[in-house]
Amino acid sequence: MSRTNSAQPDPRTILRGGLPDRYLTPDDIAEIFEVPKETVYQWRRKRIGPPGFRIGKHLRYDPADVRAYVTQRKTAGQDAA
Repeated sequence: MSRTNSAQPDPRTILRGGLPDRYLTPDDIAEIFEVPKETVYQWRRKRIGPPGFRIGKHLRYDPADVRAYVTQRKTAGQDAA
């Protein structure tokens, strides 16, 4: 039985299991954090989300930076509690 989804694994699974072998797109970030893509762009404008960078006109995110961002947010949340 073939699955149409098997070509594109869930980015959240990849990020949890290890670093993916590619840079993440805004769509990936939106899916990982379960937010609308517009929220990802707002985070970038406000400089409050994971750091991204441009390759030409394309926005990309380094999985290591995303993981560091999540770790930082988790630590900040524990400190505030």
